[in-house]
Amino acid sequence: MAKRDYYEVLGLTRAASEVEIKASFRKLAMQWHPDKNPGSQDCEHRFKEINEAYDVLKDGERRAAYDRFGHAAFEQGGGAGFGTDFASAFHDIFDDLFGMAGRRGGGRASGRERGADLRYNLEITLDEAFAGKTAEVRLPTSVTCEACSGTGAKPGTQPTACRNCSGSGRVRHAQGFFTLERTCPACQGRGSVIEQPCKACSGAGRMTRERILEVQIPAGVEDGTRIRLAGEGEAGVRGGAAGDLYIFLSLIPHAMFQREGADLYCRVPISMTTASLGGEFEVPTIDGGRTRVKIPDGTQTGKRFRLPSKGMPVLRSKARGDMYVQVMVETPQKLTKRQKDLLKEFEKESSKDTHPESSGFFAKMRELFE
Repeated sequence: MAKRDYYEVLGLTRAASEVEIKASFRKLAMQWHPDKNPGSQDCEHRFKEINEAYDVLKDGERRAAYDRFGHAAFEQGGGAGFGTDFASAFHDIFDDLFGMAGRRGGGRASGRERGADLRYNLEITLDEAFAGKTAEVRLPTSVTCEACSGTGAKPGTQPTACRNCSGSGRVRHAQGFFTLERTCPACQGRGSVIEQPCKACSGAGRMTRERILEVQIPAGVEDGTRIRLAGEGEAGVRGGAAGDLYIFLSLIPHAMFQREGADLYCRVPISMTTASLGGEFEVPTIDGGRTRVKIPDGTQTGKRFRLPSKGMPVLRSKARGDMYVQVMVETPQKLTKRQKDLLKEFEKESSKDTHPESSGFFAKMRELFE
């Protein structure tokens, strides 16, 4: 049985545009789909015939070959009706039947491209990291053009399918027994071109503007913490999804505290007499308060005293780290004659028990030399 002309099958003339071909295919495919006509052999035959015709005419190169040679252009390869592109042809009718249009992964290029991710470096103080804050961020970035709603086309118009690739975004070239496929140079793989670009954005679909964002910084963040703001990056090309914005936090060094995880460390100088006799002193805490530290007599340089739950908050938790106070015994300077005399008198009264570490050290030194 001789095959019917593909244009006749779809009810079209040879001058039909790509849009008309697709519209006619969808209408006929839904009309003759076997699921809508169960048990009908004629409907099944017509449905296959419609798919075969569309499979050829939707492709620019295959359509050109058909216009020149007719069905003979595909007879050597065993027919075009259920070749490698049948699945993509079936997708068109499947989308209309089940509402999946525009959501499949393959198919033709939409021209939409996701916007780039952005990075913003933000410095905060240790006090701000302790309490958390709402930071205001100003950054120049690409935003969707309001005039054309991101399409890049002049308001009232729409991008049209690329004639060079028939909207597929890819072009094929036959070389001997091989067919090579590459990105369409006319539309850069988007599948569509803008004949009347938007004057506001020059067809880009986006514009550069300074945006002001409020960033919530939770209590307990550490140096190097990354905060992701989904969809706050650059606007996508021609209505594509926006990228993400990443806020990278760095902490400004504190005048008194050093941080290790959730714990805080500070060094406090104390006098020789306080270290010898014992005593207490006040130190500030990161929450703005004060606390007293008691030290026993005979405290040595480098001794650490732990203050529980006086450190930084643990991120996303009610717990807090500890604070460690390290004392440094300060050697007195610019002594008066009276002070020197008193120290000399003290030195005469000293014994091995008064300075156990130094006495033990020098005893070992003597043993080594002897």
